[in-house]
Amino acid sequence: MGTGRGPAGAGRATIDADRPGERPPAPKSLLRLVLDDIACVKARDPAARFALEILLTYPGVHAIIWHRLSHVLWRKRLRFPARLLSWLSRLLTNIDIHPGAAIGERFFIDHGAGVVIGETAEIGDDVTLYHGVTLGGTSWTPGRRHPTLGNGVLVGAGAKVLGPITIGAGCRIGANSVVIEDVAPGMTVIGIPGRVVKPAQERRRSGDRRIDLEHHLMPDPVGEAIAALVDRIDFLEVRLARLQVRTNLSPLTDVSVTSITNAPERAGAPHE
Repeated sequence: MGTGRGPAGAGRATIDADRPGERPPAPKSLLRLVLDDIACVKARDPAARFALEILLTYPGVHAIIWHRLSHVLWRKRLRFPARLLSWLSRLLTNIDIHPGAAIGERFFIDHGAGVVIGETAEIGDDVTLYHGVTLGGTSWTPGRRHPTLGNGVLVGAGAKVLGPITIGAGCRIGANSVVIEDVAPGMTVIGIPGRVVKPAQERRRSGDRRIDLEHHLMPDPVGEAIAALVDRIDFLEVRLARLQVRTNLSPLTDVSVTSITNAPERAGAPHE
């Protein structure tokens, strides 16, 4: 895994290793990155109408603009100004992104409130986060302690991705999930702790290739297991009822199972 960061302070996390023999593309300017961040919103939010409205009213866009500026300062080792700019961004947007976090192109935070991204987090291109998402650490040890998100990852509202783990390209993290282990590319993860429930080829896709926003159609493995147990219990109850009817109301005898079971055993009777 390599990390390519342009001189303009893009902070791009290149999740996939460069192909041998190919020259890496020239890094985009800071202005070009910000314009791409604004343009990607319309493709991912049906409420977005035009660029000026997005620029003026979307706190997620404001947060990524402030972050790209503070990240430039952070890479130049101007740590206090970077942290001060990051604090100002948090005050204005309610989104806390550490200036050391490496964030790729076309990054979108929808609604934005309560999002936290730690210092050593690395985020690829075309990633979408919803409100309440935390990319947090689980260790006091210096070094990498926050998650790495591959290209095209979508993280649902309230989800927590914790520790120096890697979420593969194209993954979807369900709302309020807690993910603490690596996830292979293209998987859907839900639950606490997070469990893989669906590969990429089984997902629904909209006709215009936009992100599938029908989160309510995500599978629920716990609910499915409980439903299977309920069906099994119903089947066993019906079977037990039939056995009771056959035993207690047999036309050959009027003696119930209870009376036979409770009858005193004869002295000297052989045991089977």
